[in-house]
Amino acid sequence: MRKNIYDLAIAYKWKYDKEFVELIEHRFQLSGLKTFVVGKFNLPEVITLTRKNKISFKTFLDRASDEDPEFLPLSSILKKHHCYLINPHNKILKSNDKVLMHNKLLKKKFQLPNTFPTQPYDKQNELLITNEELRSLNNPFVIKPATFSGGGEGVIRNATSIEQIQIERIKNHSDKYLVQEKIKPKTLNERRAWFRVIYTFGHVIPTWWDDKTHIYYKVTDSEIKKYNLHQLSKISKKLARITRLDYFSTEVALTKDHKFILIDYVNDQCDMRLKSNHVDGIPDEVVVEFVEAMKRKIISI
Repeated sequence: MRKNIYDLAIAYKWKYDKEFVELIEHRFQLSGLKTFVVGKFNLPEVITLTRKNKISFKTFLDRASDEDPEFLPLSSILKKHHCYLINPHNKILKSNDKVLMHNKLLKKKFQLPNTFPTQPYDKQNELLITNEELRSLNNPFVIKPATFSGGGEGVIRNATSIEQIQIERIKNHSDKYLVQEKIKPKTLNERRAWFRVIYTFGHVIPTWWDDKTHIYYKVTDSEIKKYNLHQLSKISKKLARITRLDYFSTEVALTKDHKFILIDYVNDQCDMRLKSNHVDGIPDEVVVEFVEAMKRKIISI
């Protein structure tokens, strides 16, 4: 039996990833690249065929195993077969812990919100933050879980008391927490100077991202020059060197004294819903840029 060889395999489970995957397939196939989609429906068959070396993939984009661990064995098999894993699981684990990343980024001289990390409630019931320390954050402040906060889930943005911190720690008792100063961005051209920057295979795409409405707009080259936003690219590339991830998004706020404060450090599973289909989706041209950067990387491997 002749072995089938594909340039890219994509595993996904979230229903809103369908449009993103279809866009990848369309643009890759226009360039003569072969793609293969892995879902729950064909996962066992793909694992079997891969083990038997009857099918192989040059690269693998895994957007499923974070939601469903049944996809994890496929990555392990493909690694043994020398497939290039995009954002491999071991690198993701190191960058997803916000407390670990916070400590690492402090040492690397990133500008971060004033923060008090906590241990999981299971390990340390007592909260070792004094009222005086809490006052230094000002009210309201932010309570953020270290690992469980996809799409902002579990984040308390307007906390005012130690009791609220303990309630969250008890509720999610095995997770560490960040208790952080709430950053107020400046206003630029009637927009909050809050940005979600997408790093994709060496290419940086800054977007305006309103943290209140979650609406995206692409930052233009003229805006980067006009408002002196070059740091957005520098911050993202520095994060890429530290995490060694192929792609991620990061959240940055620009304060009134022109300080670029890193808010949400590394999000390895970017929400790639298209703005043409979703009000709070990413502008279509940004998603296309992302896909084209990935295509160039895969061609170069």
